[in-house]
Amino acid sequence: MRLDLFLKASRLSKRRSLAKALCDKGLVRVNAQTAKASKEVKAGDTIQIESWNRRLIVKVLQVPEGALKKEEADGLYEVLEDVRKGS
Repeated sequence: MRLDLFLKASRLSKRRSLAKALCDKGLVRVNAQTAKASKEVKAGDTIQIESWNRRLIVKVLQVPEGALKKEEADGLYEVLEDVRKGS
């Protein structure tokens, strides 16, 4: 599954366009490498998202096939680090 679609399906990003914008700005890394929105994501990958006030690192546990319910989205990843920057 494409990275931007995974970020949307897992609810790590509210919109696919926002996920793509983060990737285009170089703020998303997959397995410690800057990733484009079209990067294929698979189980076991580590995703790091940097924003102006937060660093979030998650491990992909599974990649969904098709639509998901909101409650199922949390089961797609495990949070490894969630750091808020500033005050």
